[in-house]
Amino acid sequence: MMTSFEKFRDLHNQENLLLIGNVWNVQSALVYERAGFEAVATSSSAVAQSLGYEDGEDMPFNDYLFIIERIVKSVKLPVSVDLEAGYGDTPEKVVSNILKLVDLGVAGINIEDSLVRDNKRTIQDAAGFTAKLKAIKDALKARNAEIFINVRCDTYILDLPDAHTEAKRRIKLYETADIDGLFLPFIIREQEISEIAGLTRLPVHVMCMPKLPGFEKLQSLGVKRVSMGGYVYRNVYKQLEVVTKEIIDSQSFDILFN
Repeated sequence: MMTSFEKFRDLHNQENLLLIGNVWNVQSALVYERAGFEAVATSSSAVAQSLGYEDGEDMPFNDYLFIIERIVKSVKLPVSVDLEAGYGDTPEKVVSNILKLVDLGVAGINIEDSLVRDNKRTIQDAAGFTAKLKAIKDALKARNAEIFINVRCDTYILDLPDAHTEAKRRIKLYETADIDGLFLPFIIREQEISEIAGLTRLPVHVMCMPKLPGFEKLQSLGVKRVSMGGYVYRNVYKQLEVVTKEIIDSQSFDILFN
């Protein structure tokens, strides 16, 4: 019988694009499962905001673990976790956190090459981050712990000078750490997406953005995975505001039953 990790890994190698449902609680995960999604992943920003915290590892890791555990136990789909920068200042602490996720049955993680400190996001040194990835992979292998490590490269998010060239440089470094996938949020230009996908042997992951090409086009460009980030979460709560305002304005609950 295949493990959750093996199922998740294989989903990145199938012909069809893997559409990930980003979740923040059990109910959102169940919605995606009923809709026929093949995997779900937490959105750290959505989970944090739902608990009254800001994104950027402001949320206590134990609080996050509780939500993750409930999601994993409630759906039959592979679950990936947005681990941000790892919730730890050392590779040892990050490994400790990852092992807790493995014990829960989590199939994969995203880990990003930027850090949020004092509400400011900055890129980590590429060589230093690569060394960190290698240390994490080595420690997990020593414990026979399997989890899909999807590295988020934040050159586009941070709008770095020549973000595309810097992303390509970092990708070649990160590949040496024996990671499983690459995530480039905020990339939207077809030529750049195609070039990145052709540059690496790893499955490439992009995220919901205005002007992002449609799913069929992304697949033709070589993308293997696409996700929603926190945008569905924010849209859901915008709709809640609309419904609530209608109740107040109409002095009626009719909108709830239309």
